[in-house]
Amino acid sequence: MSQIAFHTAARRRLAWEARAAVAMWRRELLHFLRDPARLLLLVAQPVLYLTVLGTGLGALIPSSPGAGDYRTYLFPGVLVIALSVPAAAAGASLAGDREAGVLREMLVAPVHRAALLSGRIAGGATIATCQGAMVLALAGVADVPYHPALLAKLVIELGLIAFTMTALVTLLAVTVTRAQTLHAALGLTLTPMIFLSGALFPMSGLPSWLAAPARADPLTYVVEPLRQTIAPYLETRASLSAAGSTVAREMAVTALIGVLALLLAVRRVSRPG
Repeated sequence: MSQIAFHTAARRRLAWEARAAVAMWRRELLHFLRDPARLLLLVAQPVLYLTVLGTGLGALIPSSPGAGDYRTYLFPGVLVIALSVPAAAAGASLAGDREAGVLREMLVAPVHRAALLSGRIAGGATIATCQGAMVLALAGVADVPYHPALLAKLVIELGLIAFTMTALVTLLAVTVTRAQTLHAALGLTLTPMIFLSGALFPMSGLPSWLAAPARADPLTYVVEPLRQTIAPYLETRASLSAAGSTVAREMAVTALIGVLALLLAVRRVSRPG
């Protein structure tokens, strides 16, 4: 009988933690949906990258047989940039809750802090995935076909990438206590990570002293899988990525980084003071 009571209590506790995580997830979505102007601003940056930067640099970079247009090469990088903006916004939201005292009230709730952070990360990842899916509407501008199987694969990959990026930003947000310092830290980390990931230009053009930082960059393991996923569906069979790890292996590394970032963030907020 005691064993049955133990299992019943465990199920109730798990359901309680799940409700807390869902509540945090809904809170993030409601805050986002109540600010339509924020949605337009979040979508504007990747659109400008693809149309302005892609067209401008594409005119300067000579195309080679089998390499495809520069906008086609840039498109996976633009998807990653589209995810990075709401991920950074999730970190800023956490910093705002800390300064307003909301975070302290959440942390004293009778739920595990892993549930609270998981719900927040899930909310930020959902918003980022939806934004990435919206940017997929511009695939035709980059000569990427609107193939249903391709779009489905990309949405799944974007969801995993969004989770990892949001978890990394959350880890940074719970580590840096001041909101002003957090904004500066986000600028000093996300921007170099995007440039070193090969999102905007091939990594083969980097000098040797930047090779090690590029390999250590978590975003390096998310840009290449997107290119490898897109390449078989292109009519020109353009070679968008260098030969290397498979998509499954790269996505596994991405998931591992995201889980580690979540665990470290939970450990950080669990410390007293």
